[in-house]
Amino acid sequence: MKFKIAIAALFAIGAIFGLPSLALAQEGEPVVVDEVIAQVNDGVVTLSQLKRETKERVDTLKQGGMTDQQANAEVQKHKFELIAILINEQLLLQKGKELDLTEKVEAEVNRRMLEAAKENNITQIDKLCEAMAQSVRRTLRAEIMKQAVFEGEVDSKIFYGLSMDELHKYFDAHKDKFLRPESVELSEIFLSLAGKPEADVKARALQLIDQLRKGADFCTLAAAYSERSAGSDGKKPCKVGLFQVPDLRPDIAAAVKNVKAGGLSDPLKSDEGYQILRVDARNAGSNTPTFNENQVREAITIERSPKAREDYVQKLRDDAFIKIAKNYNESVLPLLKIKQDFLVERTSDGSGKPASEKKKGKILGIFPKPWK
Repeated sequence: MKFKIAIAALFAIGAIFGLPSLALAQEGEPVVVDEVIAQVNDGVVTLSQLKRETKERVDTLKQGGMTDQQANAEVQKHKFELIAILINEQLLLQKGKELDLTEKVEAEVNRRMLEAAKENNITQIDKLCEAMAQSVRRTLRAEIMKQAVFEGEVDSKIFYGLSMDELHKYFDAHKDKFLRPESVELSEIFLSLAGKPEADVKARALQLIDQLRKGADFCTLAAAYSERSAGSDGKKPCKVGLFQVPDLRPDIAAAVKNVKAGGLSDPLKSDEGYQILRVDARNAGSNTPTFNENQVREAITIERSPKAREDYVQKLRDDAFIKIAKNYNESVLPLLKIKQDFLVERTSDGSGKPASEKKKGKILGIFPKPWK
């Protein structure tokens, strides 16, 4: 509660010092100011953010087959839910900054962008920035930050907070989850369809299959023809890794189902290109459940994490100073489920009043701190 009072007081002071600049703007040329939908601590959710998120969701639905009219209508039905999501995101991003995750997140954003650069044969980071829309970088940064907060503040606490007694009780009650499934070790040659006639790519795949079945070395051909990005050693990897069969993509599982160790799959077509898969090894599964501490911890964490994350975000909302613009308040506030008994706003005259008792005509200044 003290936090909310302090935040409100800060914005009230901001309103007093901000009035002269507003007056100057009125006397000079018109200034376009983005509409603030919600005040979230020292940050805001704006109309432009809502429009951007709305457009992205409309575009996604259109890609899924909806018409423009259908997609817009569907997204508009969830307009207020989207505002609530943006408020939650703002809280998580603020928490991430508070936890000093900014540098780590930025490093991860750069790492992923460089991976994308390698896959698209872009050698310089400035060219990559030109090639990738800034909105993609912004979205990636936000998603990584939110995930980092959840993993550090929720998931890891579940994972490491479990006692051995809890682990064994869970294992005894869910032994079917800990059967060892069959696994396969795979190598791959990938031929991209990007900018090429499909017939030519398929023909190349069949030629490579023929060479391999006549004794050609798989990794040598992978180094020469595979279009996956090179590893840290500058070489294109041919080995993909070891996978549990139930975790494989369904089409890949089907392609290697009856392939013995050392054998090849037929060319497998996906939206991106053709894959030639070699089964390097097969490991039989087991019907006897095996206790593995980390696997049990992971299973419990996966099970409990969704509810724990919801509770965590709810706690952030309860502890935050959140003010919704009048046009949206009635529809958005119930979605946030905030404990309003603890919400106190500081009016411009310096008096602290419960939100329900706040008089009309009082000004709450909205001057968020700039993001560094």
